[in-house]
Amino acid sequence: MTGSEGTFGQVSGAFDHQYSAWDTLLRKHVKWLPDNKQSRVNYKGFAADKTEFKKVLDTFTAVPKADFDKWTREQQMVFLTNAYNAFTIAHVLSRYPDLKSIKDLGSLIQSAWKKKFFTLLGEERHLDWIEHEQLRPRFSEPRIHVAVNCASIGCPALPPEAFTPARFDAQLEEGMVRFLGDRTRNRMTDGKLEVSQIFKWFREDFEKGNKGFLKLEDVFAKYAEQLTGVGAERDKLKAKSVSIRHLDYDWSLNDMGR
Repeated sequence: MTGSEGTFGQVSGAFDHQYSAWDTLLRKHVKWLPDNKQSRVNYKGFAADKTEFKKVLDTFTAVPKADFDKWTREQQMVFLTNAYNAFTIAHVLSRYPDLKSIKDLGSLIQSAWKKKFFTLLGEERHLDWIEHEQLRPRFSEPRIHVAVNCASIGCPALPPEAFTPARFDAQLEEGMVRFLGDRTRNRMTDGKLEVSQIFKWFREDFEKGNKGFLKLEDVFAKYAEQLTGVGAERDKLKAKSVSIRHLDYDWSLNDMGR
């Protein structure tokens, strides 16, 4: 399914903004863990459903840029987000099961996210093009970081459903609530706030004033209820008077079978 295996074919008919086929595969092959905060992907299942999965990828590839340019902001964001997640799974499957991390698909001179292996909007692309050249600069939506999934345990969970334009805002908010409520990646410890590296790597995205976030501390104040169940700690978070430490990032593959 990678570019080395041929160009994804063309798909006829009107584009399905409900992403029904992609939604069906996600519901079948992505499951929440018991904490309902993390998910795991059944890559073996996606590989077994390779015919249906390829049809989904072909559907993304078939969209002309002229059509995309006419879509609403939400439709464009959802398309790019769903495409990112689908092609990330395809990227993993290009070597699965012989990898422990998506980073194994890269090299010293080119990261896994810089490899051009799929076609989108008429040109050969890499995953970083979607995230860093489209989603982040064009839409200035900091919560996008809980929607694009890097196939890693440290990443915000891939939900077992497709993103859709009508529900996108709610889905982004659900993602933030789950991620900030995940004690393995964001938590209060001994009066100090320990959070994911995502808030270090993309701090500037959260501090542009979008969603009322002017400082990184504003994010944690808003989600204080998720970060701790201790009243005094919530008060400190809301008062923005806690020190912040960034946790190590777990790049292990988010594989259901491991």
